[in-house]
Amino acid sequence: MCRNALRESCDLAYPAKLRQNPGMNSQFQITQSFTAPGVIDLGAGHPGAALLPRATLQAAAAQRLGEDDSSLLQYGLEQGDSYFRHALATFLSRRYGTPVDMERLFIAAGASQALDLICTLYTQPGDVVLVEEPTYFLALRIFADHRLRVCPVATDADGLDIEALETALAAERPAMLYTVPTHQNPAGFTLPLERRRRLVELSEQHSFLIVADEVYHLLSYGTAPPAPLASFAESGTVLGLGSFSKILAPGLRLGWVQAAPHHMERLYRSGLLDSGGGLNPFTSALVRVVVEGGWEERYLDMLRATYRRRIAALHAALVEHLGRLVRYTVPDGGYFFWLRLPEQMDGETLAARAPEFKVGFRPGQRFSGRQGLRNYIRLSFAHYEDADLAEGVRRLAALIAAVYP
Repeated sequence: MCRNALRESCDLAYPAKLRQNPGMNSQFQITQSFTAPGVIDLGAGHPGAALLPRATLQAAAAQRLGEDDSSLLQYGLEQGDSYFRHALATFLSRRYGTPVDMERLFIAAGASQALDLICTLYTQPGDVVLVEEPTYFLALRIFADHRLRVCPVATDADGLDIEALETALAAERPAMLYTVPTHQNPAGFTLPLERRRRLVELSEQHSFLIVADEVYHLLSYGTAPPAPLASFAESGTVLGLGSFSKILAPGLRLGWVQAAPHHMERLYRSGLLDSGGGLNPFTSALVRVVVEGGWEERYLDMLRATYRRRIAALHAALVEHLGRLVRYTVPDGGYFFWLRLPEQMDGETLAARAPEFKVGFRPGQRFSGRQGLRNYIRLSFAHYEDADLAEGVRRLAALIAAVYP
């Protein structure tokens, strides 16, 4: 097909008005989340469009596609492009402050896909998975897809309560424990080093896997957190998940698993990889350029500075508009504020009225493995600029005043 004919066929497949303005018609919606015009959705757990590094990825694509090498268009190596894994291991070693071996890395299509693959390979329907209370609500959806039995374990200001975990282990034989140990989603806590060590000891004693969702580990805005749980991978019981969704762009769908060699082999010898080859080789080839060129380092530093300012803006707005009503800890990493409302208030009830006030958030019940946490809500500072964060909180305060006068 000649170039003009190819362009014409592409134009017919993609209407002219939408080429000019892709977001103009929800019939042709492109992104997962859609916020109605004029609404400030403080529940949006992803960066706003202005933060996405389009120019960086354009430059990376031009550089990589300008090379006389078409391997990125071929089925990829099952464990992941070796050059990319080497670049990623070097980057993580520097940022984690602890050595990461490229042979201990498996490249996945994001942390969610990695979690789903782990559930496929390591669990059977009816198996028990221990989770924090609260926990990441969409992980609960993945566990439901695999028909796993969720058993919540209590947390405190420092994260997973080890005594509560020991009580749960006396009653259950879990296949695995899912944890977000650093800047937890939604509560923001970070598990101390001594608890991390004890958790690994318990996993060895009771023969369960720890799946550590560590996607926020590199988004610390104050004191550096303890070494990631993935640094305990040689124990053989820890699988650490990471993702470029939080440190570069969600649409890349690129992440990794860090684990011991026998887990690497189990992951990349799965039927999924045997049939389709390595996950996301094209994107990993582009991101390799970003990582090797030092662009990721600079972008991550910019994100951290930006989010640090947005935390201050959201905190100031909460103090001004809801200071006497809500309780929370100012986060020092991640994306979220976890607000405790008075006991008589219900997050789902507020959410039902929120569209009237053109504001959004995530009710706490969705983060509960036992349908609790009704008087909690989660707010994100990642998506909006300072002024919108302040206006969103003002609207939230007006909503609460109207529902609970």
